[in-house]
Formats: sequence, C-alpha cells, structure tokens
Amino acid sequence: MLNPGAPSPFLLVGDHAGRETPAALGDMGVAAEDWERHIAWDIGVAGLGASLAALLDAAFVRQRYSRLVIDCNRDPGRPDAICEVSDGTTIPANQHLTPAERARRVDEIVRPYHAAIAGQLDQRAGRRTCLVALHSFTPVMDAFARPWRFGVLHLEDSPLSRAVLARLRAEPLAGEVGDNQPYRMDGTDFTVPHHAHARGLDYVELEVRQDLIAAPAGQAEVADLLARVLTRALEDLGPA
Repeated sequence: MLNPGAPSPFLLVGDHAGRETPAALGDMGVAAEDWERHIAWDIGVAGLGASLAALLDAAFVRQRYSRLVIDCNRDPGRPDAICEVSDGTTIPANQHLTPAERARRVDEIVRPYHAAIAGQLDQRAGRRTCLVALHSFTPVMDAFARPWRFGVLHLEDSPLSRAVLARLRAEPLAGEVGDNQPYRMDGTDFTVPHHAHARGLDYVELEVRQDLIAAPAGQAEVADLLARVLTRALEDLGPA
C-alpha cells in the first residue's frame, strides 16, 4: 500500500497491479513470455497508481499477486476467480484444484487485500470518499483492435463516473473514451460492489489501454491527465 491514511477524497485500488506468485506455486507452469502478457497482470497500473497517488495525495491499495493465482476482482466463490485457461493459455497450476487449495489462495491473497481496502475506508468514516479502481486493457483482443484509449466502467448509479466520462471526453489528449467499454461493469465485478456499494460511496472504474502506460513516461503522462480529470469531475459534483 502507498500513502496509507492520505487525505485525498479519492482512494485508489489496483486489483491486478502485480504479478508475483506465492513461493509454493513458482511459475505455475506458465512460460516466461506469458508472464509479460495481460493475462498475468494489468500492465502499467502499478506505476500509474503510484504516480496518481502522489499527484492526488491519495492512498493506493495495490494487489501484488498475479491474477493468474486468483482474481481479486471476482467473488472468491466464483469458479472463474481462478482461471484454468486465460486468453488461450493453459495455467497448469490451476488445474483440478481441491476446495482446500482454493480456500488457501482466498485466505492468503484475497482476504488480506480486501481487508486493506476496508481498513482504509474505515479510517475515512464520515469523510467524503470516492473509490477509484484502476485497470488496464490490451489493445487487441480476439483479433479486434480496440479503438478506445480509456474506458469508464460503471453501473447506472454513479454521478462521479458520469462526470469523469464527460471530463475525459472533453480532453484532447484522451482520444476515444468508452462508456462501459471495452468492458461493462456487471455481476462479475467484485471490488466496487463489495466496497463502494456496500457503504453507499461513489466510485469510478477506469480502464487505460496498456500501450499508453507500459513505460514510466506514459504512466506519468496519463497520471497527470487523470489527476486533472478526477479533481475537476469531483468539483463538478459540488459539495458532498
């Protein structure tokens, strides 16, 4: 976690920011080149989140373990929280897991991560707080070249998401911005519903195309853009 207890009204989270594995799992039988791909992590989010946290003076709770071990943006009880195949790549260490093996990953990885988010939210009780979930997406999926540079994901219950969408679309540097693209927030998402909805907090889930933030220079540029957009979007909403 970066900047715990920071005063910003924004709490940043990165469900897929890392690609570590527990020592007992090693490389999980996955080839080295696949650990560089989007299947293992949200490329660029760790650096983007760190830069954005510094600009906003915000806390950033980031998961260091790979989504191939277990996906922290899925209800841990869902079968697809631990994928056996990801974008055509078989994950040998995820085949035929016993209930005890699945439970161990939940206890060691999912619960501490979400407990850290909950702890930051508990500290902020009574203060204006907006949850900002940071993700990145691969430029090409299933042979489709995605035209969006950014995506704003939400259900139909988030004034902040609508304000961020409008502000991003007004930014010349943002390019094409998807409304619930390239993914739609739905029942598969866990972090925002679990934390924001349960507490009645506003939120936004941001997707950034990975080629924009693969390198530190791009991360800094996008962080500067998002810091401006988030700050102005919150101002647009007026007092809490």
